[in-house]
Amino acid sequence: MAEPAETSDPREADLDDGRMPFVEHLRELRLRLRNAAIFFLIGVAGSWAFAGDIYDWLRQPLERAWAKYPDVLGPETRMAFASIVEPFWVDMSVALWAGIFLSSPFIFFQLWRFVAPGLYKTERQTGVWFSIFSAVFFVSGAAFCYYFVLEQLFTFLLGYADKKTQPVLMLREYFDLTRNMMLAFGAVFELPLLIYFLAKIGLVTHRGLWRFNRWFVVIAFVIGAILTPSPDVPTQVMMAVPMIVLYNLSIVVAWVVVRKREKSTPA
Repeated sequence: MAEPAETSDPREADLDDGRMPFVEHLRELRLRLRNAAIFFLIGVAGSWAFAGDIYDWLRQPLERAWAKYPDVLGPETRMAFASIVEPFWVDMSVALWAGIFLSSPFIFFQLWRFVAPGLYKTERQTGVWFSIFSAVFFVSGAAFCYYFVLEQLFTFLLGYADKKTQPVLMLREYFDLTRNMMLAFGAVFELPLLIYFLAKIGLVTHRGLWRFNRWFVVIAFVIGAILTPSPDVPTQVMMAVPMIVLYNLSIVVAWVVVRKREKSTPA
């Protein structure tokens, strides 16, 4: 009696190459965490030396907005601090966040080295591109906020000043506001990747996204009103409009994913 032919799946061979005992997984995790911590500390130490320069760079949108009201605010931007230790902690916060940004590629690489052995080869390739585009979209969102939104926001807020009401800008509060705005825009710009992932696993399709488009316009303005700290319409629009554009771009991405899946699926 003939024995059944063995079927070999090349994808299973990929998994076999990455399999290791549980103790080895723990050692690998410890190694990756140690390396990630080292890269983070190096990033913080390097950023600490330039914390003042980074803070000055973050102040530039405020200074441009301040220069629009020279008669009311004066020629120079004035910053204050409420505690003697506040400048130190602001520099520390700047160094920590800058260190996170600088070391994030290396940290994600260590995470990837830990996860990759348990994935198929095609999944590893997808994960690499997903990580790259995730970083690109996030940085693009933060840059969009810095170059196009912050100055308009500060111009509106400083417009409340007059001869009787002068602003007292605090070091920490300004840094927190600027950081939160850039983080919010960076997160919003991740929308195409989120929809790509949902389309990839079959939770959404381009048809459903297109039907939901008009409702998303309303949601975008609601999110813009929630995430922006000021009630002015221009700032909210500057967050809502990129969200709407990215959503419609995501519909095209979902169309490509669904079309590819439908072609590969037998009728």
